[in-house]
Amino acid sequence: MKILHIITSLRTGGAEKLMVDLLPRLRDFGNEVELLLFDGTQTPFYETLKKEGIKIHHLQIGGSVYNPLNLFRIIPYLKKYDIVHTHNTAPQLFVAIDKIFCKGKLFNTEHSTSNRRRQWKWFRYIDRWMYSQYNKVICISDIAEKKLREYLGGNLKNLCTINNGIDVEKFKNATLCNDILEEFKGKRTAIMVAGFRWEKDHVTLINAYKYLPDNYHLLLAGTGVLQNELEDLCRELGLDKRIHFLGMREDIPQLLKSVDVIIMSSHFEGLSLSSLEGMASGKPFIASDVAGLHEIVNGYGILFPHGDAQKLAESIMKVCEDEYYRKDIAQKCQNRAKNFDISSMAIQYNNIYHKN
Repeated sequence: MKILHIITSLRTGGAEKLMVDLLPRLRDFGNEVELLLFDGTQTPFYETLKKEGIKIHHLQIGGSVYNPLNLFRIIPYLKKYDIVHTHNTAPQLFVAIDKIFCKGKLFNTEHSTSNRRRQWKWFRYIDRWMYSQYNKVICISDIAEKKLREYLGGNLKNLCTINNGIDVEKFKNATLCNDILEEFKGKRTAIMVAGFRWEKDHVTLINAYKYLPDNYHLLLAGTGVLQNELEDLCRELGLDKRIHFLGMREDIPQLLKSVDVIIMSSHFEGLSLSSLEGMASGKPFIASDVAGLHEIVNGYGILFPHGDAQKLAESIMKVCEDEYYRKDIAQKCQNRAKNFDISSMAIQYNNIYHKN
């Protein structure tokens, strides 16, 4: 079976990371799997997939992914594949518009419980039409499907759920990152791995460090449009010596293994791959009590009230200072992550392609 996945780019993000983990596994089932990027800027994720032997196409380098010319640029690709599978808004919308040119079946993955479009009631009619153009819309968690059904209304029969997954063993058995251990020797360290985008709540996490002792340091791995604004906030709060922006890193499993605690401060999630990776690493995990995080963390990791910097600081300190509590939470998190292995997810994706 010839399969083409289409996504905006291979920059930082859960959907982008999913391409890296999922596509080689779909290929290993005997499928011919390729990837089309609206923006072909080369990134660490790009290089990783290239090394895996996945053929990558692109429509442009840089620029707006909503360029109307992309409506025409994607047409030749739609004619070549048995399965076309989209991720993110621009590919999702443009492929739906160009459906008449598609040779095979259309699939889409819904990666979140919310987005900016859902704030505009009139957009619901466009979205309802768009989603209806797909043979299947795969939601990455039960809560993502529930929220999408509530938003769209009606009894949509083409929606289903396949839980997101990660390579659990890769994070469980990662080695330590020696440069981090050396640089922060004697310090209490936490990390958040996420792009600097409006969906994430880095502001609350940064503010939490106002309430923590000077030997508590925060590592932020990722890039994004809000980075300069967040760096300015750190300077304003006098925290720029204790909060460290690492940029894009290819050694995330090693970084997670080398800190005291892992955090995901967010406004909402679908089913966060970064969170699952953090839970699989064998470290205690703290997250905002919001949709998409509550469902996987509650009863295993630590949840703090959305936007409450002081409660977050208290959670960080408790898990760092209480060794028994820290080990107990870490073990529960790691056991929870085992339920979201990428191998099971890949099997379900392959099955749904062949059944529909």
